[in-house]
Amino acid sequence: MSLFVLPFPVIDPVIIEVGPFALRWYALAYIVGILLAWRYMRRLVLNDALWGGKARPTPVDLDDFVVWGTLGIIIGGRLGYVLFYNPAYYLANPGEALAVWSGGMSFHGGFAGTVIAMILFARRRGLSIWTLFDLAGCAAPIGLFFGRIANFINAELWGRPSDVPWAMVFPGAGPEPRHPSQLYEAALEGVLLFFVLRLVSHRYKMLEKPGFIAGAFAFGYGVTRSIAELYRVPDAHIGYLSGFLTMGILLSLPMILVGLGVMIWSARRTPAAI
Repeated sequence: MSLFVLPFPVIDPVIIEVGPFALRWYALAYIVGILLAWRYMRRLVLNDALWGGKARPTPVDLDDFVVWGTLGIIIGGRLGYVLFYNPAYYLANPGEALAVWSGGMSFHGGFAGTVIAMILFARRRGLSIWTLFDLAGCAAPIGLFFGRIANFINAELWGRPSDVPWAMVFPGAGPEPRHPSQLYEAALEGVLLFFVLRLVSHRYKMLEKPGFIAGAFAFGYGVTRSIAELYRVPDAHIGYLSGFLTMGILLSLPMILVGLGVMIWSARRTPAAI
């Protein structure tokens, strides 16, 4: 065991509290992540050099989509957590299933909810579903980054015991130093994935091939999440499913396979056929 352990920077999860109203870092992370993702998507559609003449949503379309996407993230994320991570508890306590303020959100559920919202919105506006998927894929790592930072501030989803020099003792996790796995996820799912997708969209101009970046996001998230899961302690009520396999890895495997398939499909399509 390492003799040197970094102290956990204890931060109150509540930023400000006025009467019954409390603004939490977790809520602020969602708000900032969604707003910055929306602004980034607007910048992308306004950059003609990225599209090769391809049709794409207008900035006004994206302004209107923000509400749809937000509902998809929150409703899907909460229901995903209820169904994937703690169904027995919420079956016994159905009144708490929609209590988002009590904590418990699933990325995979939020991903599914956002996909449904994008399909409905695209059909309503007559937009290319794959192009909307691509835009969301480019911007999603921004929200993931802020969400993982909020997990760190909340001292939740901590890592496995470790003797690395940057190990931390998390409140409520016992006396053992642990990997700050939330920061690993912020770096992998947020920063690294964002810049990889930016490279693909800007240097290789893959927004010209609808679906490619959506597939790259699904593949990239599945891989980076699976790597981070190797350092993260699974939810106590689920544990390890088999060996090192966790629910997070299990839910990421379909994303990896589908994402790879979509990238291959998109790359092989001719521009006239898309």
